[in-house]
Amino acid sequence: MIRRLMGCIREYKKPTILAPIFITLEVVMEVIIPLYMAKLIDEGIDGGDFHALIVTGAALVVFVIMSLVFGVLAGKYAAVASSGFAKNLRHDMFHNVQTYSFRNIDKFSASSIVTRLTTDVQNLQNSYQMLVRIALRTPAMLIFSLVMAFMVNAELAVIFLCIMPVLAAGIFLIMTKVHPIFKRVFKTYDKLNGVVQENLHGIRVVKSFVREEYEKKKFGDISGEIYSDFVKAEKRMTLTNPLMQTCMYAAIILLSWFGARIIVLSGGRDFSTGELMSMMTYAMQILGSLMMLSMVFVMIIMSRASAERVVEILDEKSDVRSPANAVMDVKDGSVAFEDVSFSYSGKEDKCCLKNIDIEIPAGATVGILGGTGSGKSSLVQLIPRLYDVTKGSVKVGGLDVREYDLDVLRQEVAMVLQKNVLFSGTIKENLRWGNENATDEEIIHACKLACAHDFVSAFPDGYDTYIEQGGSNVSGGQKQRLCIARALLKKPKILILDDSTSAVDTHTDAMIRKAFLEEIPDTTKFIIAQRISSIQDADFTIVLDNGVVTGVGTHEELIENNEIYREVYEAQQKGSVPQ
Repeated sequence: MIRRLMGCIREYKKPTILAPIFITLEVVMEVIIPLYMAKLIDEGIDGGDFHALIVTGAALVVFVIMSLVFGVLAGKYAAVASSGFAKNLRHDMFHNVQTYSFRNIDKFSASSIVTRLTTDVQNLQNSYQMLVRIALRTPAMLIFSLVMAFMVNAELAVIFLCIMPVLAAGIFLIMTKVHPIFKRVFKTYDKLNGVVQENLHGIRVVKSFVREEYEKKKFGDISGEIYSDFVKAEKRMTLTNPLMQTCMYAAIILLSWFGARIIVLSGGRDFSTGELMSMMTYAMQILGSLMMLSMVFVMIIMSRASAERVVEILDEKSDVRSPANAVMDVKDGSVAFEDVSFSYSGKEDKCCLKNIDIEIPAGATVGILGGTGSGKSSLVQLIPRLYDVTKGSVKVGGLDVREYDLDVLRQEVAMVLQKNVLFSGTIKENLRWGNENATDEEIIHACKLACAHDFVSAFPDGYDTYIEQGGSNVSGGQKQRLCIARALLKKPKILILDDSTSAVDTHTDAMIRKAFLEEIPDTTKFIIAQRISSIQDADFTIVLDNGVVTGVGTHEELIENNEIYREVYEAQQKGSVPQ
């Protein structure tokens, strides 16, 4: 895990190295200062040597200034290193998420990925800065101070060796109790983000059903869980401070007691007042270092859970990948399903599509009809390899889709999904998702085919009209038509419309289908629809029921031979819905 995270340092190795160097120099200055303080007291003040007082005082000023400069430089480089590390972490995580298949995304959930990209990375950034700056400073200060303390008086320095194991054991015990709580907290953060996202996405539904109080309670309950866990963790963590204070004051009392006795008994020959003062300073430095070390441990406890969650995102590999020696050209838009079964879990006994055998020639218009949960969307999502089949094979252009380079395959397949998504930006920018090099004329032509040009032209800013996040400032029908235009700009060999004209009127629906027939005759078109009128003129229609194909044929053939199709048609003709 550590090696994986360290790989994200990259171009920030220089500040990562410079920060510890300046920290070490800062520590060296700080441990030298008590020695000169002792010299100032013993020779300059007690000894009455004015020259020694001036020289030693000047040296102290220089050391203090150097310590300040080194500290500032260490802080600067530590900040650059930690911020750069966090930037690279987010970059690598986001880029890896872009390679995920739908199954990978389903595994983590959107809210969990957002939490890992924000809260968890922030925790790691703070920890990294602390590790670069404090984690090195602390042991360096501890070691150098101990060495200097033994040089001043080895007998008194043994006091530190007796107290340090007590403090270390206490800190370790606290760590083992706190880590499981923080691990649980971050999972609860995922739930909290999920509730917030769900509430904001469905705010119109929340308000129309007057469910604000229910949503507040749901948010409050999860927030309360986080509060409760943090309180438990903080209660345990607060024990570090009294433990630290106890050890520190015990050391000072023991130093004062035994140090004063040595001074009195030796008459200041074996141990001077200045040396006692320096030992006091080293005591503060040593125990202060241990206290800072405990803070580092606490941060490591918090960040360990975050690190594990971040590495999960970084190490996750998409189960849908381009093969070695991938085919780089799709010959045509013909599609064949050969004994296809599919399960979202990958288990053959839980398939939502079963033993499907269908051949579709290039340029055909194929309707797909079926009830909710019959497997319509699952079927078409296998064509661009949004998921891989569990059994059998899907062929495009005569080759198994698993033989193609993923980008090449998906460039030739345009999908307009059930949930139409527009991104914040102008209409023109959204449409160029289909073809980033599309000219204004091509954009207008695609919008005319999708029956979108008229309403776009009616906007004051036309194609430069700004679309709010999620397309909230356009209607459902307008959003559908813009998404169809975006797909057409790809000039694909296969076009999939997953119930993508449900929000437009029947006249507009008919005009769109007529434009498809005339303008893109060589493109294979899959139309999933609830309205028979939307697929009535298809070359043939596939009828699905619980993942099984119950009929394939033209409108007339299915009216005569397929009970499901006939019931839907008769119900829609009468203006009612079949039971």
